[in-house]
Amino acid sequence: MRAKAKPTTFDEYLERLPEAQRFALEKVRKQIHAAAKGAEEYVGYGLPAFRFEGHPLVYLGAATHHLALYGALDAGEAFADELAGYERTKGSIHFTPERPLPAALVKKLVQARVAANRARWPAAGARRATARAPRSTPTQRR
Repeated sequence: MRAKAKPTTFDEYLERLPEAQRFALEKVRKQIHAAAKGAEEYVGYGLPAFRFEGHPLVYLGAATHHLALYGALDAGEAFADELAGYERTKGSIHFTPERPLPAALVKKLVQARVAANRARWPAAGARRATARAPRSTPTQRR
């Protein structure tokens, strides 16, 4: 018997989940996009993930009894009071479809990760700004 291949797209990952989990992760997906305009989706480590300005931002995942937001926990320490009641591990915040993360909290966590990424890789934003700047036309030789 052959094991299922790992998903290669965000949607493919979601299609494999029970309806309640799929719906809950779709909501978080939209919240992440709203908090980090321009974030790109990809699959990393077999999980649906977001990249911002070329660098990993956060990952989402589903297990039998919970869903998880990975990569936001460093920022999560600043929001410990708001995360009270949610199980946290070294690298994740667990939630369920019945008890989702509040949209305002997801926004804060993602924006804190964006700020951390920009502090770690400050040139990324500068490179993008430079890439969008209009190029001057070379002068013609006579």
